[in-house]
Amino acid sequence: MCILFFKFDPRPVSKNAYRLILAANRDEFYLRPSKSADFWDGSNEILSGLDMEEGKEGGTWLGISKKGKMAALTNYMQPKIDKNAKGRGALVTNFLTTELDSYSYLKKVASEGHLYNGFNLIAADLNTTKGDVIYYYGNKGDPEPVFLNPGVYGLSNSLLDTPWKKLQFGKHLFTDVVKRSQDLTKEDLVQELINVMNNQDPQLPDPAIEDQGKDYILPILDKYAAICVRCPNYGTRTNTVILIDAGGHVTFTERTMLNADVDQWKTSTYQFKLQI
Repeated sequence: MCILFFKFDPRPVSKNAYRLILAANRDEFYLRPSKSADFWDGSNEILSGLDMEEGKEGGTWLGISKKGKMAALTNYMQPKIDKNAKGRGALVTNFLTTELDSYSYLKKVASEGHLYNGFNLIAADLNTTKGDVIYYYGNKGDPEPVFLNPGVYGLSNSLLDTPWKKLQFGKHLFTDVVKRSQDLTKEDLVQELINVMNNQDPQLPDPAIEDQGKDYILPILDKYAAICVRCPNYGTRTNTVILIDAGGHVTFTERTMLNADVDQWKTSTYQFKLQI
């Protein structure tokens, strides 16, 4: 996944307010095999898309369970990667299936962070009764998991809330929609968030991206510097919006590219109530 924005308030004052609003893009090679979001085989418990790349089958970038576990992953952009490093997609999958809470899980991941190429991981325990808890860990940043206070956050291919121009621009657009969320129907809110995530205006110049990406990013900088990345064979191929209201009702909407064709898209929506 390339970029995501989320706003959370564990105990919203209004019954019409959302505890969590999340909008995310997955950027990937168009031909990389994947499964669209669905409940995992036989469980009807965990919902996510799945990577089907050979040797990395079953990994994911974003998922949520009916038991209130949610996780999201972005890669940390680095000019050179270790091809022998552990697969990062399992970091989300393992959290969705573990009994560990978000802090304990990220603490364990942090102890093994050196085994992976750069990544950022958001892990959440969503509990209607006790309140929601969200932690962040990036293996290129602080050595300990970071507790996130209620608020609005942005994450791309650098550390949490790194002031890349496209992240700041997207966070501004996202916040504008969130401020109006209680005045919009759920369907309109989802559509406005998807519109934000499909903005292709490059936010340049951005020395911070150039400095981190080096020569690797320069050939596609004018495309990469937008919220929605659109290159010939690589770019944004999935938009995901997750809404959770005060009562624990979840609406998970995925818009995903079909047949590696930027003109073919499928939108799927799943709704359920958290069991905790």
